[in-house]
Amino acid sequence: MSNKLHIKTGDKVVVLSGTEKGKKGKVLAVSPKEGKVIIEKVNLVSKHVKPRRMGDQGGIVEAEGAMYACKVQVVCPHCNKPTRVAHKILEDGTKERICKKCGEAL
Repeated sequence: MSNKLHIKTGDKVVVLSGTEKGKKGKVLAVSPKEGKVIIEKVNLVSKHVKPRRMGDQGGIVEAEGAMYACKVQVVCPHCNKPTRVAHKILEDGTKERICKKCGEAL
């Protein structure tokens, strides 16, 4: 698995496949080593939490689970459509991510 992802933390994405197909959300965390992302309010899993200290509340907690980055696509903030990410090198030598549909910077 490659260590480069087309998604960054804070991107708005749409899920392409699986039981969560069509859901949109903001990326909370990216794990390039595993090739996975965690998306806000998508892929919720039940987690059994044990109380650690005296007086702590235990129980079943809903938390976002990680999903493969290849199953999501970036949504352009300008045209509001799911799009592939292109890269453009500017005059000063910096790289910029560009929407393939409208050409605006992401």
